[in-house]
Amino acid sequence: MRAPVRKSLIAGAVVALTFATAGPALAANPAGTASAGSADFAKAGQPVQVEPLAVCSVNPGAPGTVTGSDPAVSTTGFKIGATSSTCTTEVVDPDEFLTRTKSVAKGTGFELSAFTALRGPRLKISEWTITCEADDKGTQAGWELRGMSGWTGLPQQIPAGYVHEVKASDGTVLATAKFTDTVFPVPNDGSLSMTLLRITFEPASGHTGTITLGTAACSPTP
Repeated sequence: MRAPVRKSLIAGAVVALTFATAGPALAANPAGTASAGSADFAKAGQPVQVEPLAVCSVNPGAPGTVTGSDPAVSTTGFKIGATSSTCTTEVVDPDEFLTRTKSVAKGTGFELSAFTALRGPRLKISEWTITCEADDKGTQAGWELRGMSGWTGLPQQIPAGYVHEVKASDGTVLATAKFTDTVFPVPNDGSLSMTLLRITFEPASGHTGTITLGTAACSPTP
């Protein structure tokens, strides 16, 4: 029997600066938004849908903080604890009309036990945080994962866009988990969006759909 993998903290950051590149156009990102997670999956035709949790968006025209929160969510094989978010606009130079924004979402108590009946792992994350910060020079996204267990084979340092295969004890791939998926618009306007973790069920799991933990996006301020 494999021993569970336990990681106390994994963290990282991505930076985008304001400059333009040639290429096909993609939609720019919002001024600032964050959510702790969502879910849309099904087993044997029985759907589980969790709308985006703890959503907030900055108000770029007015200083202050917008908050979001949701209570715990629990269904067969899937749990998320309490979630929260804050989206803040701060004036840093009123004479020059310069502002900066910070959008943060936090979650607790994630547990996915849907794979255990197939001799797969019980995936747990005790806490996660995703942040998107912006000023007139560009943006940066940061993230943390704490108290992870069941993630056999996950590297100590997770590179951007890393894909982890969730496997049963016989090696069957039950799901893929993509970490820190970051999108930059083209041409690059300095904005970015990041999804901290997206779990996609594979056919062998008997499920279809996805679970997402932590999304944030922001754009350079005026």
